[in-house]
Amino acid sequence: MKLLSLKKNLALVAILTLTTLSLHAGDKAKLQAGENGKHLFILSGQSNMNHLDPKVSFIPAVEKAFGKENVIVVKDAKNAQPMLRWYKNWKPAQGDAPKSTGDLYDKLMKKVEKAIENQKIASVTFIWHQGERDAKTKNGDVYLVSIKGLVKQLSDDLKRDDVNVVIARINDYSMNNKSHPHWTMVRDVEVQAAKEIPRATWVDTDDLNGPKNGIHATKEGFKILGERFAEKAIALIKGEK
Repeated sequence: MKLLSLKKNLALVAILTLTTLSLHAGDKAKLQAGENGKHLFILSGQSNMNHLDPKVSFIPAVEKAFGKENVIVVKDAKNAQPMLRWYKNWKPAQGDAPKSTGDLYDKLMKKVEKAIENQKIASVTFIWHQGERDAKTKNGDVYLVSIKGLVKQLSDDLKRDDVNVVIARINDYSMNNKSHPHWTMVRDVEVQAAKEIPRATWVDTDDLNGPKNGIHATKEGFKILGERFAEKAIALIKGEK
């Protein structure tokens, strides 16, 4: 009995030691984040991003990982908007480029500039959820060059070559390509972009739009999406892609 009791006590000590080490590791990560600056998260896109409330699940997760005082989150999104309203050098596969591009990007960047004024930034993570409109207007064939161009545009403006990128692949709403002729093309391109862009990854959203298979996520779906965005972003920042 004494031997069994001793083994139980040793096991308990081991568990407590591992727990303490884990907590210390988390505290160390937060301390290092504070010393190196704050982690900036930029969220943008069209309706699914617009309906996402970062306060529900995204912000709590990144604050838990890095500390509330070490996190800056900026979101600006607008329903039913095409890529050309973000990417300033956007061009269609055929025909002339539009006269006006990038206005929503400029709006986003004004928010970013205000948020990071006089702040030291340790990392930048760009989280993108868009593509439904480009699938509908048959611009999927220029989506890869456009999303790569958008990331470079952001990197150049922030003067950083280490921007992390999380791309949400549009869901399975129009897999037959009837209502949105380039739907599956855009889906494939978003995954391809995540593979080709340095420091990038993608998030699956196929299970978030409910039984009716709508174009938008459900309330619970948006909560899960925020968690997935945070998980991927944290992993990229920690170099765990």
